[in-house]
Amino acid sequence: MKVRWLGWAGVEIEAEGTTLVIDPLADPIATFAALAEDARERVQPPDLVAPARDGLAGLVSHLHRDHTDAGALSEALAPDAAVYEPVWPGGEDAENLSLAQANFELGRAGLQRRAFEIWDSAEIGPFTVTALPAVDGLGDPQVSWLVEAGGRRLLHLGDTIFHGYWWRMARRHGPFDVVMAPINGPVVDFPNLQPPSPLAAAMEPEQAVFAGELLGARALVPIHYGGFAAEPWYRPIDDARDRFEAAAAGRPYEVRVLDPGESFEAAAVPG
Repeated sequence: MKVRWLGWAGVEIEAEGTTLVIDPLADPIATFAALAEDARERVQPPDLVAPARDGLAGLVSHLHRDHTDAGALSEALAPDAAVYEPVWPGGEDAENLSLAQANFELGRAGLQRRAFEIWDSAEIGPFTVTALPAVDGLGDPQVSWLVEAGGRRLLHLGDTIFHGYWWRMARRHGPFDVVMAPINGPVVDFPNLQPPSPLAAAMEPEQAVFAGELLGARALVPIHYGGFAAEPWYRPIDDARDRFEAAAAGRPYEVRVLDPGESFEAAAVPG
């Protein structure tokens, strides 16, 4: 299994000459389309690289626009490939404003869509994909995607907050050869989520480091950092990478800090 970080939360996984992608992003500024023009102009976009084309599937951890970019998925996927996503939450439109843009753009692009419940699995070419628990910091449905191929297991945590499913996930589906964990710990203040919370809407570096240990990861890769600062709407940790590396020192797993576009071969967990 070859793993390539695409920047932000995007990852491309290759096995037997085929690929799938998770949370690819091509147009980061569009993430803030619902805010005023001056807000979009002040956004600091992350560094990104494009995935290969003709992928077998696109997995999205949740329908926030920085994780579900219909344009990026359309470019990355083969014509008959599907997008796999969490089940729609129901409720009134006002409850789902954070999901509306990505949901509309997926429909407009005409992409095939498959909704997954937690613990659901599917075979896609050489890959087995499973939706594992995640908890979204804004209260929207989210999953962590487990991808298995060639005897390797990669777990992508989206932008989950810290939660209590780690032990259950490890018991049912571990050990994990690679865990990709968000580390930017953003505090958000969006107009549709008032009063705002002072708590981080995704894991902070120290939480990600501890989650990797609870999951029994063989290698931990930080993702979801290095962009999108936009006062006062989205305030990530400035030194997330440095804090992550300091907290991860001496942990019982390998730490792999990648640059966008960098790849590596995942090694198998013994036994």
